[in-house]
Amino acid sequence: MSAPLSASLRRDLGAVESYATLLGMLIGAGIFKVTSDAWELTGSSVILGYLVLAPAILATSVAYSVFLSTPLGREPGGEYTHLSRTFGGYGLAFVGVWLKVISYIGALAYLARALADYLIELFGGAIPKSAVMPLAVSSLLFFYVVHVAGVRWFGRIQVWMCIFLGVSIVVLVLPGIFNIHLANYKPFFTHGAGGFAAALPLIFFAYAGFESLAQTAGEVRDSTQRLPRIFLRGILATTVIYFLMSAVAFGVLPGADLRRSAAPMAEAASRYLPIGAAWFVTFGAVMALTTSVNATMLVPSRVGIMLAEDGLAPQFIGRIAKKTGTPIIGLTLTLIVTLLLLVSGQVSLALNIAVFALVVLYFLHSVALLMLPRANPSLYASVTLRMPLAVQRISAVVSLLFMGTLIAVQLAGDVSVLRRLSFRERIEHASLTTIELVIFWGAIGAILYLLAARTRRAAA
Repeated sequence: MSAPLSASLRRDLGAVESYATLLGMLIGAGIFKVTSDAWELTGSSVILGYLVLAPAILATSVAYSVFLSTPLGREPGGEYTHLSRTFGGYGLAFVGVWLKVISYIGALAYLARALADYLIELFGGAIPKSAVMPLAVSSLLFFYVVHVAGVRWFGRIQVWMCIFLGVSIVVLVLPGIFNIHLANYKPFFTHGAGGFAAALPLIFFAYAGFESLAQTAGEVRDSTQRLPRIFLRGILATTVIYFLMSAVAFGVLPGADLRRSAAPMAEAASRYLPIGAAWFVTFGAVMALTTSVNATMLVPSRVGIMLAEDGLAPQFIGRIAKKTGTPIIGLTLTLIVTLLLLVSGQVSLALNIAVFALVVLYFLHSVALLMLPRANPSLYASVTLRMPLAVQRISAVVSLLFMGTLIAVQLAGDVSVLRRLSFRERIEHASLTTIELVIFWGAIGAILYLLAARTRRAAA
């Protein structure tokens, strides 16, 4: 029997690179961009939103920690592998991870565009706004080359970018605490409980993607021991950073001013820092986006490896280059599709399902944790995470409640849009609802699965 494709991956990542991957993935467009967007829905209570969502994210991460502490924690498949091995079937896991791949590619295009915007802001007009697209494309090509060169280069660059990001956050937060004006927090809730609830899916975008660390499992040394701890500590650290940064931003600058700014954190920093230090905060925003682009590019190709191993994707997609230890073909396909979305201006077709697709996956993943002892006793017996079963189950229930609520809120918003706008209007405004996009992409995923399953059975 031939060795699995994932066995050719190189374990060149350690704990430092893993923390950099998680923090870089989270502290990206979320805190630097989404914070000001969410203000329009709920005001300064965005700060509270980060704290409200933190327990849900921590509870959801427990399921990942449990599965990663088993032998599955040495594979890069993440939810796909966990769900398929728990339930003993591939259909649900395939369609779920298909939606995830689509959303990650959309997010990659969005992040590249946001990075280009921040680069123009960083150099204060020295770069014309017409250069947005060339800059976005160039950033994607740069990180593609980094990934092709090897995961070691991915890790090294991620660590250095995170160091610069961390320094810029310190420069923003420490002096900012002493320049907060409490009057800027009023009114704390601008649209009541309804507005706060409506803002949670948008704020959740800042946390979404934490699970991408699971896709590095095939390339992290001692992954079954390290990754479960990194999930918990990394998310806690991120929550503290989110709280401090948003508290400073809204305390220094009125929310309306933040909402109008193309670079909200840099705008806030300019109110109390000298020019050089404020510029460095903008540079930190650039680093936040580059770390997110770097980490996001890794995910689709690693999922492809496991799909190819299970015969649900062509073998060439999961092929690992012997010289570099990277899935070059998978990375190339990721780059091509991302460029097509970016250049065509159709990023929303993939990005608009990102949060919903991930929330549904988190929901299913927590269901798998609850069912694991009965559904797959042998896999459950291999769990090495030192956490009582009662804590695991409570965490899964908390995650299900939060994720179920987010799903309901987002669906209710979609129903409102469906009633208010015609299909033609939604097309013209590039505002197709999550329901429509999930049906569209889900149908394509289901067809691909049926074709792949038929081929798999024929080969068997």
